[in-house]
Amino acid sequence: MRMMEKDRVAEILCRLDEQYGTEKICYLDHETPWQLLIAVILSAQCTDARVNTVTGPLFERYPRPEDLAGADVSDVEEIIHPLGFFRSKARNIVLCSRKIVSEYGGEVPKTLEELTSLAGVGRKTANVILGNIYDEPSIVVDTHVKRISKKLGLTKETEPEKVEQDLMKVLPKDHWILYNIQIITLGRQLCVARRPKCGECFLKDICPSCEVM
Repeated sequence: MRMMEKDRVAEILCRLDEQYGTEKICYLDHETPWQLLIAVILSAQCTDARVNTVTGPLFERYPRPEDLAGADVSDVEEIIHPLGFFRSKARNIVLCSRKIVSEYGGEVPKTLEELTSLAGVGRKTANVILGNIYDEPSIVVDTHVKRISKKLGLTKETEPEKVEQDLMKVLPKDHWILYNIQIITLGRQLCVARRPKCGECFLKDICPSCEVM
């Protein structure tokens, strides 16, 4: 990476820090690592706000992995019915909980390989857990991160894992977790997919995709 590009990336991160702060915020309601894992599985193709409407009743009825592991899938479906793909998600969170109980003593595992062996857990979900629970440097590539990273010229890839690899090369490790949180906020507030507010964006002068002349 050329020095000029290093400076541009550093300026992007500096402005993100100034605009959104450096607190590691999680928008999914949870009290334990296992609850966060279940909430992240449920959040696939669904907003955090909607997930939070069902996890309250879900965790009230099944407060521990052992409880959900023994649940009837149809009962879980009834609780999470407002979410998209609720049938497959219900099956996955029950199977996931069963494996956590049977193989990991009720504790959420701490490695990418172990996490991705759980039902419903892909690389993105595993990285959320590693970053938010175990404070392991990880880059979470969701729709906002994939889209905006490409607009910022930090990657040319479209496959999440390849985007992740590109970002790992250009972002310092101390910003890996934070970058996802900040970019999600940017994507919701300014760099909206259908109509980006380039004129209002604090990155407009260093973004190669800026639509403001």
